[in-house]
Amino acid sequence: MLSYRHAFHAGNFADVLKHAVLTSALGLLARKDKPLCYYESHAGEGRYDLGGARARRTGEAAQGIGRLWERADVPDALLPYLRAVRAANPAGRLAAYPGSPALAAALLRPADRLVLMELNAADHAALRATFRGDRRVAAHRRDGYEGLVALTPPAERRGLALLDPSYEVVGDWKGVVEATAAAWARWPGGCYAIWYPILDDAMPLRLARALVVAGLRPILRVELVRDGAQPLGLKGSGVLVANPPWTLDRELASWLPWLTGVLGVEGRGAWRLDWVVGE
Repeated sequence: MLSYRHAFHAGNFADVLKHAVLTSALGLLARKDKPLCYYESHAGEGRYDLGGARARRTGEAAQGIGRLWERADVPDALLPYLRAVRAANPAGRLAAYPGSPALAAALLRPADRLVLMELNAADHAALRATFRGDRRVAAHRRDGYEGLVALTPPAERRGLALLDPSYEVVGDWKGVVEATAAAWARWPGGCYAIWYPILDDAMPLRLARALVVAGLRPILRVELVRDGAQPLGLKGSGVLVANPPWTLDRELASWLPWLTGVLGVEGRGAWRLDWVVGE
């Protein structure tokens, strides 16, 4: 399926969509004064060197964050995401990319917490180094599915969990559903964002249906297909957001068409924003 580790793909078009959705959701949640907790099932290294050997081998960032880096017409609702990326590059040159944990840490407040899980030993060591000294962050070396269930609900009662495996293993499709459903049973007030690749039409539909059967609702779906004419490989990606923050659908609608136009290949990009199931 997808070659992994994530350093090969950091900042690609799928990352841009995932992180744009994440920053929009966290920004809306943070509008309330009460603290919140952020969970991530597959946190990776936290930050990535775009000049490193792995990132240079694929060059995927050039077709993702590289296309947004110098744009002057970025929609207002996307600016918090782009500002966080630029803050990770103080020299003004796109040399590093903040992963989901770093973006969340940049957006969250002193009273908020981050609970990050990463099973790969090398990536976990890098993750801990990334957040050394940040008392808000707990970085666990453990299976993300198991950890999400074991560590919910948070004391804050409010927050968001991001599940974003590589789907390199076929069992990830099942694992994501089972972990989300089990965490939902323990923490029904949480927001759950499930990222997935679009390699064909079948698996994303099965994922959405399985979450509905598991009882999650409402579920907002956002997808961006970069190249619908591509017969094989990663055509696009999507995020299912269960129990999304109020007005998230409107915020995503304000930037998704623009982003599709920027990231699409020769006009073959397409987007979707709809409700899989309502309240």
